[in-house]
This record gives sequence, C-alpha cells and structure tokens, in this order.
Amino acid sequence: MPLLKEDTMDSLTNLPVAVIGAGPIGLAAAAHLLEQGLEPVIFEAGPTAGAAIEQWRHIRLFSPWRYNIDAAATRLLESTGWESPRPTALPYGGELIDQYLTPLATTEPIASRLHTGARVVAVTRQGMDRTHTRNRENTPFLVRVEHTTGQTSDHVVAGVIDASGTWSTRNPLGVSGLPAIGEDAATSRVSSPLPDVKDRDRAAFAGRRVLVVGAGHSAANTLISLSELAKDEPNTRILWVVRGPSAAKVYGGGDLDGLPARGQLGSRLRRLVESGAIELHTGFSIKALHDGTNGVTVESVDGRTVLADVIVPCTGFRPDLGILQELRLDLDPAVDAPRELGPLIDPEFHSCGTVAPHGAKLLAHPDQDFYIVGMKSYGRAPTFLLATGYEQVRSVAAALAGDREAADTVHLELPETGVCSSDAGTSCDAPAPAAERESSCCGAPEPVLIGIPTGLAHGRSADNN
Repeated sequence: MPLLKEDTMDSLTNLPVAVIGAGPIGLAAAAHLLEQGLEPVIFEAGPTAGAAIEQWRHIRLFSPWRYNIDAAATRLLESTGWESPRPTALPYGGELIDQYLTPLATTEPIASRLHTGARVVAVTRQGMDRTHTRNRENTPFLVRVEHTTGQTSDHVVAGVIDASGTWSTRNPLGVSGLPAIGEDAATSRVSSPLPDVKDRDRAAFAGRRVLVVGAGHSAANTLISLSELAKDEPNTRILWVVRGPSAAKVYGGGDLDGLPARGQLGSRLRRLVESGAIELHTGFSIKALHDGTNGVTVESVDGRTVLADVIVPCTGFRPDLGILQELRLDLDPAVDAPRELGPLIDPEFHSCGTVAPHGAKLLAHPDQDFYIVGMKSYGRAPTFLLATGYEQVRSVAAALAGDREAADTVHLELPETGVCSSDAGTSCDAPAPAAERESSCCGAPEPVLIGIPTGLAHGRSADNN
C-alpha cells in the first residue's frame, strides 16, 4: 500500500512501513497504519508478541484495562468477535499478553505481517550513510534484520516506526550513569530487573542474601515479594539500598495516594522496613562490586559495604540508539528524547500526568518518515504512559498517510491528578501489589479530558536508584 503523501516519490509508493517491536505500542502502530491504508511490516526480536512483558507477567499494573488498550487495536480485535476485559480491572502482565496482545497478534491482518525472532540491528537510508544529503528524503530506508535461524535480511521500506522499547538496556548499578567498578565481572550475581522471586525464579533467591537496588515501584514490588518468600524460607535476608537520604518517596502517600493499589504498596513496604524484615541503607551510591566465593561485596562511594548473594537491579532503563547510528536524529541532550519533546518530559520537572500532549510533530527527526515512539521515545525520562504511546502512533500513522490535520490534532484522556511514577520500564505506573483494589491510573475515579491530551499506562521512576 502506498504512503499517501504529496511529496513522496514514485520509488516509495509501494513500499511498506517498518514497525520495530511487537509490544503494545508496536502492534497499535500496525493497527493504525492498516486503518490509514498503509502496509506495515513488523519485526519482533522475541519469539512472540509482547516478549518483554512475558518476563514480568507476574507483575500487576496500577492502571485499569481501559487505559491499556489502543482504539485501533480494539476495532481490529472486535471484528473477530473478541470481547474486551472489564475496563476497571487491573491486569497482570500475563493477562495483558493473554487477553490482549496474543489475540491481537493472531488476527490475520497482523499475523500475516509479523516476523518474530527477527531482531533489527540497523536502520539507514538505502545506499546512504548519515553524511549524504542529496535526495535523502526521497530515498527509502533499509532495515537490516538478524533472524534466530541465523539468517540476515535487508528490507527496503518507505518509513520506520521504532517501538522497540528500553527493556533490554537497563541503567547500570553504579553512580554517575556508569557501571560500578567490577559490575561487568559480577554479572552472574545480578538478576533480571523484575524477577519472579516467589515462583519461576524462586530457587535463585530462597535462603539467600538478596540486595535490591533502586527507589521505584519495581523495587517496592520485589521487596514485598521477597518478604513473602522469606515467610516460607526464613533464611532469606533482604537488603535494600537507595541513593537518597530516605525512602519516603517510595512509600508515597499511603492511604491518601490517588492510586489505592499504589498507596497500599508504599504503606506495606514502610511497615516491613520498620519491623526489620527489610534492612534499608540510605545515601548508598554504589562505587564498586567485589565478587568472591562468599558473595558479592557492594561498596558505596563513602566506603560502606553490604554483602549479598544476588542483586536485583531496579535502576530504570535507557534507550539503545546503536541501531540508529546511520540516521539523522535530533535528540534532547539530557534525556535522549526527540529534542522538542525532551523539555516536556524531563523528570526533574514533570510527572507522567503533567507531560504536554504530543504527536508526530514533536516526534519527528531530520530523517523524514522516521519516528521513535513508545517508551523509547522518552529516552531516559521515566514518565511514559501506555496511552501516551497509543496517541503517538495514531498521530504518526496519520502523518505517514499525509493527513496533517489528524496528525496534529492529538487527544488524551487522563485522570485528574496524573501523578504516576515507577521504575519498571514496564507498564502503567508499573507494577502494583497483589491487592485486588480497582482504580484509575493516576488518581480521580473519573478521568478528565486535558486540552489536547496524550495517554496512559507505562512508567518508571525519576529516581532510578
């Protein structure tokens, strides 16, 4: 299907648009492209759609279903007889996959265009590196893909939507944005960011000294899960280090929190620390890791040390821009988001609920028809929400189809307070505890329309450590 743009050369008219990543935002992008009459080709590095979420399927979201489902994806699913989950229920990651992403990925329009086990390793202009300018905007993109079969293939496309996320590139444990001295040598001691300590990964944590690093909601969830594990495995010792002078921010507003599930999480964590079930070390900026036969010694810049058997790195995530090095990008120097978007999402000044509405116009780069969307579009900023990503790709698909009015008219429903923060790099205000409470994502029981809004449901913590 052609890109419906007046300035597109004939050489691009029959080429597809590449979508990198088959998570919630990537599949939503494909659904919106199809509605615009454009042809998507979707590349997913994992074996299935939502492969990154599969790694934290045991985690519950803070946002209800109504904020986690894209409109175009819903229309496609409903054409197959699919029934939407109860909109006020809080899904687990596994439910997001099983009840939404897998049904969406197996619809014929998506399944016939989805390539799994296909990792994009480079994006460039066909026959051009980033130094060449003449006729650049009328030259198609080349997307290089490595397949799990061992083959490498090149795909020529008219546009590219990078929705590959940030899950694969966590922030280091060390201070100043660098790995701690010895961190690479101690990788066998470091778990995934959101391990299933009570079930799938239980053996790696039961009866061991476990150190959780970070000051966000993924850290809080892991600590609470470890405390439950310790009831059955009393030799399990739980240590927690944060850079800040206290953990008050993680505890949040308790019963006054706009998200009841999030408030319960903070209150419960505070009780566990006060009871001594969790050993908290504040003002602890990690300088070095010293791996030994008796465990790994974690050294702070002020000389304090803690000894652990395994470390859980709840330190947030950052984008992998390596695959885009031959493209012309315009990135904010602080957070690695598109330059115009960067100041609007800077976590020093904004929470997810205060980010201004934005679409294709703010996401554009000097290389025309290339867009980074979803969590990756926020770079290192921890304020991303799923519904924000859904509105991004609706706008981007309209822009690629030449409908500038639709692309520039962005809409978003957000609850009133909109104060959501977590460091999961996963989903809407990220993980929630096992509480059965229902709520809207960021506060008020009923959402309000905010100007030309953005979206809801995916975040990380401003204080990564």
